[in-house]
Amino acid sequence: MTEQRTALDLATGHPRSRIVVFAREPLLGKVKSRLAIEIGAQEALAVYRAMLARLGQLLTQAQIASWDLWVTSNCSHKDFLSICNKTNIYLQNGQDLGARMDGAIQQTLRQENVESVVLIGTDCPALTERYLDQALLALDSGTDVVLGPAEDGGYVLVGMRRPITALFEDIPWGTDQVMSRTLEALKANELSYELLDTLWDVDRPEDLVRLQSLVPPLHWKLGR
Repeated sequence: MTEQRTALDLATGHPRSRIVVFAREPLLGKVKSRLAIEIGAQEALAVYRAMLARLGQLLTQAQIASWDLWVTSNCSHKDFLSICNKTNIYLQNGQDLGARMDGAIQQTLRQENVESVVLIGTDCPALTERYLDQALLALDSGTDVVLGPAEDGGYVLVGMRRPITALFEDIPWGTDQVMSRTLEALKANELSYELLDTLWDVDRPEDLVRLQSLVPPLHWKLGR
């Protein structure tokens, strides 16, 4: 069904869906910590800022669905305001990543006329308009949960039509067990789900080479 949609269909978007973007405040030494060990904090920050800007441009131009930016701190950071209206920037709240994601999804689904939500991060520049559309189409069809697996054993996207706290409890965040444990929770709660194509995110120096294979390529300054 997705392949048969026309450009006009995509332009119409998903007016009853919303995209939540999770982002860290772009601060030296506070983003892409694993990457920074290998290439330095300055370069890691440059990569992160480039990915944040690229994602904001994608969501603004694609107009698939309305979107909000959920940040770890400082809603007024210039990088956030350069891609998103301040009224659509919120602070994450919760003791761990799972609690923060669950809270953002719950708050989003309480908004008027919002029937589904997709949550993504900033670390997967391979995300495309088509990929996001496929996720929202899966939810439109009645699927309980949609997931975008990541090569490292996590996921780059999670979407649902109602809050499901169980998906975010007892998950070892930041490990290669995230996806497998999430699938266990889906099955234990007898939820229907759809898996999208597996994508890659940027965590290691070798991932930086892939940035040049994107269309268009993602350029970032080396900070030297």
